[in-house]
Amino acid sequence: MSHKALARKHRPRSFSEVATQEHVSETLRRAVATDRVGHAYLFCGPRGVGKTTLARVLAMALNCPDRTDEGEPCGTCESCGRIWAGHTALDVVEIDAASNRGVDDARDLRERAMYAPSGEGRTKVYIVDEAHMLTREAWNALLKILEEPPPRVIFVFATTEPQKIQQAAAPILSRCQRFDFRRVGVLDIVARLSSVLHEEGANAPEDALRVIARKADGGMRDALSLLDQVISLTGGEVDLDSVRRVLGLVEEERYLELVDVVRESRHEAVFGLVQDLVDEGYDLVEFYHGLLDVLRTLLRLRLSPDADVDVQEEIRAQLAERATAFAPGDLVRMLSAAADLESQGSLRRSPNPRLPIEMLLLRMSFLDRTVALEELIGALGGAPPASGGAGTGGLSGNGGAHASSDGGSAADSSVSSASASGVSEAVPAETVMSDMAGSGSEALAPPESVPIVPTDDIRQAWNLWVDSARGVPVGLGPFLHSASVSEDEGALVITPLPGPAVERLRQPTVIEAIREGMTPFLGRRPVLRVEMPQSTQASPERVTREEVHADTLKALYRQEPRLERAVEELDLELME
Repeated sequence: MSHKALARKHRPRSFSEVATQEHVSETLRRAVATDRVGHAYLFCGPRGVGKTTLARVLAMALNCPDRTDEGEPCGTCESCGRIWAGHTALDVVEIDAASNRGVDDARDLRERAMYAPSGEGRTKVYIVDEAHMLTREAWNALLKILEEPPPRVIFVFATTEPQKIQQAAAPILSRCQRFDFRRVGVLDIVARLSSVLHEEGANAPEDALRVIARKADGGMRDALSLLDQVISLTGGEVDLDSVRRVLGLVEEERYLELVDVVRESRHEAVFGLVQDLVDEGYDLVEFYHGLLDVLRTLLRLRLSPDADVDVQEEIRAQLAERATAFAPGDLVRMLSAAADLESQGSLRRSPNPRLPIEMLLLRMSFLDRTVALEELIGALGGAPPASGGAGTGGLSGNGGAHASSDGGSAADSSVSSASASGVSEAVPAETVMSDMAGSGSEALAPPESVPIVPTDDIRQAWNLWVDSARGVPVGLGPFLHSASVSEDEGALVITPLPGPAVERLRQPTVIEAIREGMTPFLGRRPVLRVEMPQSTQASPERVTREEVHADTLKALYRQEPRLERAVEELDLELME
């Protein structure tokens, strides 16, 4: 006797047996019980979630002579048996729209639908699977009969891509009752697999069934097919090892080993780890998808150690211990880099996914940990800047400035390592400069009670004002400190370095703020003139990126000498 697949053998025979789709099954059952069945239905949803099954159960209920008062078919009579098995029946016809998609097929269906059912009290049901494959002309041929159907004729269209029907034949949607099917949850799939195994006289540990359920990705039919494969391999006994062998899954221990490689920055070990996977016949794409799950689990455990994650208790404890070695931001960047590999299509385009996966793992292993800027200054022998002072208001708004010694890109200039991996984010230079200027200003700012002694030396007055940070426009401190100042017939002439601050110095509000701030230091309200840098006036395009970087770094060094030491010792460079 030929073997019947579990997905066919254990197909539900009643509305109540269809898992997860209660919002559909209950509505249809009540419609049958109260004689309120519509003339056309559109079943939408992922593959393997019960669309065709519920269409058959509906056809069984409408034509079952022993139907219950609640609308459930008996499931055992000759009519129910033929419909349930998908055999030819006079009043229930299943059509595959993928191979019968043309206008001639639709016209033939329309003509057949005009004939009355075979007996009194019976209903003709046309189940059209893969309905999105019908052509626009075919839909047009069915439009009239769907609008004015013959008595006791029902159409059920099943599709995984309703948007294609919307594009090809939008008027059809208004003539059908639409039901959207959900993906089946892991717990529902596990319960169903356990029930099927019990009926088959077999059993399996729950952790093995959960692996199958996760792999099925919400499809009950896929889960039963995978279970069928495992039973074929083992002869009836299902365990975790046999499930992994059939599915080609990588053991959790391999991922724990990978996390250790990344944590300890053992870059050379990446190649050996991937080579072992290839030598043992593992699918690297499956390994990649497992990596996404592990990184996501690490992040959840790092953010919430008590999070309910779907892993074995022993593995959970080991992942939780390793998660503490990473900052949440590091895990976010690692997960983002891994997700980008698939979203950019690198794996799908590559005939050999080994190289992109190795590059991803290397980038993760080269990832240096995020360090607070205050910790960096403290480690170099300086005191961290106090909070709340002038020029540090931005720290409280974004949780503090951070520097990382790996590469990255930002819209503005940023300080980061030249040996970057490209995974983490860099610190915007304006944030760094603002914070550095703020810390320097705090150290030099005279107490409010100390009187300001005016001076006739414009340069001296300028330096005293900028260092005091009193009235200095927000974000302009470093640029003003690096600007050249001179006196021309009593007027204060400012010549800034080329950079983003040049445009701001042209604003009347900024000019007025400078005049107001300089007044107590000069003892008079100065006339102010801003002269554009010579290179900007003559030929802006001749200013090279290197010159701008050098000038900006010089300004930073003047404001915070300790930063120069950090740049030299940590091999930092200014990035754009």
